[in-house]
Amino acid sequence: MSLFKNVNVVSYHVTDWEKAKKFYQETLEWPVVFISDEVGWMEFGLENETHLSIERWNGPESAPPKNGGATAVLSVEDAVETTKVLRARGVRCEDAVTIPGMVCYGTFYDPEGNRLQFASNVAD
Repeated sequence: MSLFKNVNVVSYHVTDWEKAKKFYQETLEWPVVFISDEVGWMEFGLENETHLSIERWNGPESAPPKNGGATAVLSVEDAVETTKVLRARGVRCEDAVTIPGMVCYGTFYDPEGNRLQFASNVAD
């Protein structure tokens, strides 16, 4: 039996708390399940599913490191269409990539430069 049950939260540090909150809540239209401005923690998602969170950066350095680390990959119906919608909302996106017979995925960035991805099945 695995020691771990599931993925609970994927978290990203942000330095501009207000801008990040607006991006995830308004631009991406993700439902907020928890927020604490006092602590600097905000979670998005649905009950009993994995959440994505932002955490206000309070480290000694001026910004959190951007190299390495995890990348949240979100499920979507159509990665190409999602790329178009996000770009229309002013979100920085790379072109969607299709791996024939497997997956189509896209990469986008929050205002802090954190990389997120989304993926959809490829029609046969």
